[in-house]
Amino acid sequence: MGGIMKESILNKMKIITPLLFSFMLVNSLMADNKNTPANTDEGFVWKSDIPEDCPFDRSPSLTGIRFTGRHSDYVCGDTWYPSWASDGNLYSPWTDGKTDGIGCSSGGGKDARTGHAVMIGDDPLNLTIKNTSPPKQASALPYKGRYPAGSLVHNGIWYYATYCLGPAGSYNHRGFRWNWPILGPMPGFQISQDFGRTWTPSPLAPDKPLFGEPKKHLGPVKMGAPHFIDFGKNMQHSPDGKAYMLGMGAVKNDPKPRPCLKLGQPGEPFETQPCTEDFAHANLSWISADQIYLGRVTPSPETINDVKTWEFFAGHDKNANPVWTNDFGKIKPLIEWNNNMGCVTATYVPALKKYLMCVTDGWPTVAKMNSYILEADTLTGPWRMVTYMKDFGEQGYFLNFPSKFISSDGRTLWLCYSANFSSGWNGMKLEFNPPGGRYGLCLHEVKLLDAEKP
Repeated sequence: MGGIMKESILNKMKIITPLLFSFMLVNSLMADNKNTPANTDEGFVWKSDIPEDCPFDRSPSLTGIRFTGRHSDYVCGDTWYPSWASDGNLYSPWTDGKTDGIGCSSGGGKDARTGHAVMIGDDPLNLTIKNTSPPKQASALPYKGRYPAGSLVHNGIWYYATYCLGPAGSYNHRGFRWNWPILGPMPGFQISQDFGRTWTPSPLAPDKPLFGEPKKHLGPVKMGAPHFIDFGKNMQHSPDGKAYMLGMGAVKNDPKPRPCLKLGQPGEPFETQPCTEDFAHANLSWISADQIYLGRVTPSPETINDVKTWEFFAGHDKNANPVWTNDFGKIKPLIEWNNNMGCVTATYVPALKKYLMCVTDGWPTVAKMNSYILEADTLTGPWRMVTYMKDFGEQGYFLNFPSKFISSDGRTLWLCYSANFSSGWNGMKLEFNPPGGRYGLCLHEVKLLDAEKP
């Protein structure tokens, strides 16, 4: 989903903005563990602290990432998912803040808005970022937030999805303050055929979403907050000309749902508490989930908003071949890790012939977040762990690797993310880690560590 700014930042910027988070274990929410050395001038390797219950094997070829110390300093809103178009520019959604002098907030209910910008230039540290047109309004009702989701520019046409959130950007439950704790439906794509200058609204709506979910208002979804796989310039590395989209989800009868929280003493971890109320405790929020799902479509203005033209990953057959179906009811998780998933993106790295997936588990939506990077030779797996970045950001979210900024050998990339929207909520103080992070648009140069080329 799109980012949600903290209240403290909102006060400074005079804008109402919401934010997303990644996952933390309850008993370590207030931990002061540092993964960054004191001297980072020469870069550093992020320590990989993989939880014991991790279901993914370690990657035999990619063993971690090194931050070089080079990073951007752009002052703008958050929720950046750049798509590399045929004209050489990057096009991205954004929201919750100001970009190019224009403000935007996606948490306005009937008046929710989303922004769209072009990122001009070949140097990640010297981009010109301009709005392609003023932010567009589209009602979130009966939800309260409607944020940017899957964004793709292909053959000069920009497809821009949104997703809904509820019940509120600041929601108090039994003394604990949550941020957008319930993830809602994806009400289709708005379309631009002139690189974002003019738009045709989605023919769908929050109560008539593309994938027909959830079954009831505020119920769980599977293709939540979806994002397109980045296949490079004008989708040139798609294996079959189709656009592939990842979503995050959860099931109704979760065998181990996330717990209810209450505040501990100042400086101490949040505590769990019994709860019998009908509230899911951000089990599936804008930044927390249990599973990742996959869909695909041949993109065109005629197909993108027609569920009958989509196919969905439905598991593997007895010969380990992927199964695809047009029946959304038969969709199955691509990967799952209960209580350890959330916002998801993926990028194809042609020089390595691998996909890199970024996953952020930001539960409980207003604390430090954990992110990890997986790799695979094919989209349908198997997926393997490259690195697990505990407390990345310290509250880093919306991670992705823009394909335009991948080196020719595939080993140097730029990690795009936003950070620290909710410092101070529930008494949680946040620092920027790695250095150079900020609320808004962050671009950090990283190098993949190779088992054969340390």
